[in-house]
Amino acid sequence: MLSVTGNEAEINGERIGKEPLMKQKRPKPKVLIVDDNSLLAATIQELLQDDGIEVMSANDGVEGYSTYLLFRPDVVVTDIQMPRKNGLEMMGRIRSHQPMIRTIYMSGDIDQYRPYLSEERRRYPVSFFEKPFSLDSLRKAILEPAAPPLQ
Repeated sequence: MLSVTGNEAEINGERIGKEPLMKQKRPKPKVLIVDDNSLLAATIQELLQDDGIEVMSANDGVEGYSTYLLFRPDVVVTDIQMPRKNGLEMMGRIRSHQPMIRTIYMSGDIDQYRPYLSEERRRYPVSFFEKPFSLDSLRKAILEPAAPPLQ
């Protein structure tokens, strides 16, 4: 038997939904990290896995695109400058499958890419971090709900 009172429900005498709907936990996103700096990628991966997040990583944009096709993440955290295919090129290919995928760009030279990133942010759920950055800030950006495109 089901009975509902306020924010709580009971099924056959067992209480469920003890937390208010606004405080219920969101599912954790699947995250793809793409960076040719393997130490940074491993550090980010370990940090997120410690939070119970499913994570895969790749070394460049070519490998990142292939990993995306297999893994189908909710969020892509990518460096911009990488060998073979940069992060912007890779995201162009990924967006042909999933246009509104959340993307977090990282770069040591963000100013060089600012016009491209501004256009990305206008059209898609995008944020970016200039290296070096706080790993805790990156973690929070991954876990918070996606900001809508600026349009």
